[in-house]
Amino acid sequence: MSTHPPRSTAAAARPPSPDAMRVFDRALLRRRRDRAAAGWDGVSFLVEETAARLVERLEDITRRFPLALDLGCHGGEVARALAGLPEGKRGGIETLIQADLSPALAARASAATAGCPWAGPVLAGDEEALPVAPGSLDAILSTLSLHWVNDLPGALIQARRALKPDGLFLASLLGGDTLIELRTCLADAEIEVHGGLSPRASPLTDVRDAGNLLSRAGFALPTADTDVLTVRYEHPSTLMADLRGMGESNAVLTRRRDLGHRAVLSRAAALYQERHAGPDGRVPATFEIITLTAWAPDASQPKPLAPGSGRASLAEALTKDT
Repeated sequence: MSTHPPRSTAAAARPPSPDAMRVFDRALLRRRRDRAAAGWDGVSFLVEETAARLVERLEDITRRFPLALDLGCHGGEVARALAGLPEGKRGGIETLIQADLSPALAARASAATAGCPWAGPVLAGDEEALPVAPGSLDAILSTLSLHWVNDLPGALIQARRALKPDGLFLASLLGGDTLIELRTCLADAEIEVHGGLSPRASPLTDVRDAGNLLSRAGFALPTADTDVLTVRYEHPSTLMADLRGMGESNAVLTRRRDLGHRAVLSRAAALYQERHAGPDGRVPATFEIITLTAWAPDASQPKPLAPGSGRASLAEALTKDT
């Protein structure tokens, strides 16, 4: 199990203080993603695969979205995935604004998508403070960034306000079963080495909570579904190196910062190998991808029937069938 529980949708008895909402060290996250930009091509496979799966969903939507935002654009994977779709299947996107917390990754995205005819401005922008006017966007897309947001409900509210009526919100984020093998081994290793646990793993949401958050944020027609990607590594240390290279290593504010972490990582790698290595010696790493789909409210959208408004009873329907 994860060393931290998933984020809860339950309301607190009292509003949390601003400090209580800060789980992640966003400044550290930005610096790590800046460093990741230099070697991004070698570690971008997970974002590339998730971006491709995300934009494929536009093929099933008949609406057009002339002005869209890629929120947390990394190296421009969503823009490049759009380039792989047939022209009539790109959701009618005419201009795609790209924004990332990391200025270095934003610059990389700008360079990587310079030839895309729909590539618009590229910004260094924070998911927690959207730099866009209310009601200005037709769609917001986001790939594997929102799991690092401190106030996810607040970020979703900002996204809904930034959309025009009947605008689309389509996002993927890491779910609570992500890296379950590594999380369990880290927890057990730390108990062995230090006799207790510290926050070595980021708290992640689950698919049910994610769907509830969309409703709480005021979105219409919210859906959340989950998929699992399994990547096999030669050794647990290779996985850990990839996570550092992606800028996805621990950024919890209350993380342990002493030198004992090396002994914990070494023991965790040994446990990982013992428990999960296959016949070929490789170990699996699980990534749970939660995909959120929702719409900014609009009067044209279908409405659920009011309770008691049905004109035929279930009993009558069953009688007719017999």
